[in-house]
Amino acid sequence: MEAQLKKELGTSTLKATGHSGGGCISEGQSYDTDNGRVFVKINHKSEAKRMFVGEMASLEAILKTNTVKVPKPVKVLDLERGGSVFVMEHVDMRSLTKFSAQLGEHLADLHLHNQKQREKQSKQEQTVGKGSGQSEVPAIDQFGFDVPTCCGYLPQNNDWQEDWVAFYAQQRLGHQLDLVEKSHGDREARELWSKLQLKIPQLFADVTVVPALVHGDLWGGNVAECSDGPIIFDPASFYGHSEYELGIAGMFGGFNKSFYTAYHGKIPKAPGFEKRLQLYQLFHYLNHWNHFGGGYRGSSIRIMKDLVK
Repeated sequence: MEAQLKKELGTSTLKATGHSGGGCISEGQSYDTDNGRVFVKINHKSEAKRMFVGEMASLEAILKTNTVKVPKPVKVLDLERGGSVFVMEHVDMRSLTKFSAQLGEHLADLHLHNQKQREKQSKQEQTVGKGSGQSEVPAIDQFGFDVPTCCGYLPQNNDWQEDWVAFYAQQRLGHQLDLVEKSHGDREARELWSKLQLKIPQLFADVTVVPALVHGDLWGGNVAECSDGPIIFDPASFYGHSEYELGIAGMFGGFNKSFYTAYHGKIPKAPGFEKRLQLYQLFHYLNHWNHFGGGYRGSSIRIMKDLVK
């Protein structure tokens, strides 16, 4: 692998630094090269390339907004013996402590970025005539993403849709429940889902959802800070509802009061926020059920029962 990396990165130096990382899905290792230090994620599964291509596209999309710091992606490579690697900038990181509030502000800026682009584009069209004054990041008016992204190792269907409720019900919850059905044939989950589908539109009765670029997997393990501020990584991005982001953020800890205060200072809670938060957490409990087994069944069923009351 190291000989291949040297060749692909055009470097005569490739020295492991002793910095390693990784999570439940991939391993990671940092290397010094002629062009500075890089972090390399390694995964030997056959689906690894799809996962890394989605992550690279996510990082590129977030970078273009110039709102919240992420590692700069370099390239995705196929390994000669199977699997893939994803090379990105190495960043010295430590646990998020003093920059929590700043992360809340920066995340809100990320979520508001597309709305601002839409407003800017609308003004340009009115004043200069349609099609001129294109900004670097185009305004997006649908929900989805240009490539599939993976939350964990499971791919997400990011085909574009105009309606958020349909997108979320079909391409997030419906997809996860199809996987549950294939693996577990859970009758209670199936019956609850048939009822919940009818209730979902009611949870959005008083809300206008503007497409927002989301990180997509923002739990405490995917945030940190470096010397100059907060950083987020391991994204599974798409254009969705900004509130979706806060679903997993609230499930496993890692975000303190200052984070939420700063975030909601820029994006106040809309009517019905708490119920929709449960709806968004449901996706992640189902996704964990599909990744890690029945330990997450109870939480998934409990939320579905609560939402169909």
